[in-house]
Amino acid sequence: MPIYEYKCMDCEKEFEALVLGSDGDMKCPECKSGNLKRLMSACGFKSNGSFTPSSGSSGCASCTSSNCSSCH
Repeated sequence: MPIYEYKCMDCEKEFEALVLGSDGDMKCPECKSGNLKRLMSACGFKSNGSFTPSSGSSGCASCTSSNCSSCH
């Protein structure tokens, strides 16, 4: 079951949600709007005990650090 990142186009809140089936009935947890945009998120994997982002330059989608060891 995938976890997707969304941005509410009404209140601009970003959030993650576990999607069970269709995401058509998804609502913003802040303002309850259904006007959402699914975001592209950085994907990572563990190799030899360290976290490695799959997109080269940027760190995690939820932080501003370029070094994932600061948040993982």
